[in-house]
Amino acid sequence: MSTYTPPLKDASFVLDQLIGLNQLCEKLQLEDINTELATVIIEEAGKLASDILAPLNSVGDEKGSSVSAGKVQETAGFADAYQQFVENGWATLTGPEEFGGQNLPNVIGTAVNELWHSSNMSFALCPMLSQGAVEALIAHGSEILKAHYLPPLISGEWTGTMNLTEPNAGSDLAAVAAKAEPEGDHYKISGQKIFITWGDHQMTSNIVHLVLARLPNAPAGVKGISLFIVPKYCLDEQGQPAELNDVSCISLEHKMGIHGSPTCVMSFGDNDGAIGYLVGEENKGLSYMFTMMNHARQAVGLQGLSISERAYQQALQYSQERFQGSRRDGQKIAIIDHPDVRRMLMAMKAGNEAMRALAYSAAADIDHAHSGDEAAKARVELYTPIVKGWMTELAQELTSLNIQVHGGMGFIEETGAAQHYRDARILPIYEGTTGIQALDLIGRKTLFDKGMALKALHADINETLNQLTASDNKQLQALQHPLKVALESAVSAGDWILENTANDPQTMGNVSFDNLMMMGYLTGGWLLARSALLANKLITQENPYGDPFLQGKIATASFYAEHYLPRVKQHADTVLTGLSNTFALDIEQMQGV
Repeated sequence: MSTYTPPLKDASFVLDQLIGLNQLCEKLQLEDINTELATVIIEEAGKLASDILAPLNSVGDEKGSSVSAGKVQETAGFADAYQQFVENGWATLTGPEEFGGQNLPNVIGTAVNELWHSSNMSFALCPMLSQGAVEALIAHGSEILKAHYLPPLISGEWTGTMNLTEPNAGSDLAAVAAKAEPEGDHYKISGQKIFITWGDHQMTSNIVHLVLARLPNAPAGVKGISLFIVPKYCLDEQGQPAELNDVSCISLEHKMGIHGSPTCVMSFGDNDGAIGYLVGEENKGLSYMFTMMNHARQAVGLQGLSISERAYQQALQYSQERFQGSRRDGQKIAIIDHPDVRRMLMAMKAGNEAMRALAYSAAADIDHAHSGDEAAKARVELYTPIVKGWMTELAQELTSLNIQVHGGMGFIEETGAAQHYRDARILPIYEGTTGIQALDLIGRKTLFDKGMALKALHADINETLNQLTASDNKQLQALQHPLKVALESAVSAGDWILENTANDPQTMGNVSFDNLMMMGYLTGGWLLARSALLANKLITQENPYGDPFLQGKIATASFYAEHYLPRVKQHADTVLTGLSNTFALDIEQMQGV
């Protein structure tokens, strides 16, 4: 099994240089927060991640959780780790001060969350969902609900869940059938939900379920869904957990990966009905849930980076320890000296650094948007499906490369390489499949504003092209051509989409996946090119990174430009064909009959 080392230097570089954290904090009027503090926070988080959470990762994979009589028992060691997590204040980082949070920028929370997911994704899913529940309640909860539920959720004393999916209502939330009957100052909730991550456990004194359900006489479809808080334990007059609510886990899913994270089938109202409280207004639950879901979508994209980083570190370590082959003088060599192994390692490293740049940039734009920056708000909307869709798809490739670097040993469970691949496989599925993200990117994020946010991104990339052209560094100049070709291809594809898909759902669906992947590779290449420009400026100055690291940033951007940016044109060319005949086969033709 491999160890985990937090990528502190690259995280610090992205925050300080690419994001401009000091300037962001000034804009947010957070005078006491800066890059120096963020670096200390990440270093301390790294200790918990590497020393406590990482060793439990394989334990969770091998032993997982169990359920008996509606009660889920988490993996041994997780409860103690969670207690340390809470006692050290990690759950409170980005919460508002009025409810016990530390009010740190979202981008710092994202940098820290990367470490949790890299070290132990099954564990980190629990606080991740709590953060989403907090976001939903801050945005839509009444003052009474906020007062009762936000402080313990933000402190980590309680955890939160998101209950959308039902046996007959997966991504089609219009089919939600769970019921909510009004009764005095509350509602009685009944129905069943599936795929509920951390739906039950024994690590905290209460669990706060956010549940979608229908009121009597509610409109059909998505317009008739409301959102409710359903606590595991109802609260007494002092706001403390008291009587067990009518909600329980009736089974656990047996999954391909993330075995340490209990995925529950939850039943509400088997007896008298589970007591729930309406969040916001009736029949507006779906829009409220999207507050939580959009937070989760960026968080899942971050998981794509996190698990890929863990896989890269394992591949790099193994490649230096595994000796195979020899030089002409007979001296044995480690497999890292084989060119194809280096190719795979560089593909992982370049992909990870592109994803980190994108994940942190998207998180920082959320902070800018909170300050009232409308351009940043539009960029967040554009980035979210790319972060979720592209990063989780790329994670499939990178975690697979880890197995390939290991050779036959990668196919053996004892090495741990397979776990990262298995754990990553859920990422393009939950919180909206890649196809859903792709349709969202075209429909809501491109056509809706007539391409304004897309064209603003294109303009920013073009400005970076001008800087590359003006550079006196030949490596940076060489980045200009592949990025220019990629941008021109993406602009052509974007214009074609604006002209041809607005009134044609079939064509929109045909090209949506290629458009999403095109935008991911383009944005990743642009951010690495910007990083290379920033690194080049620092090389001749006193800096905290060291010249080898900075030169490595330029080399990584060059590798990405050579190996990943050509994929932009490939995907763009597919978009430009409209895929008019690709999906025209009937069922018999698909079956080969």
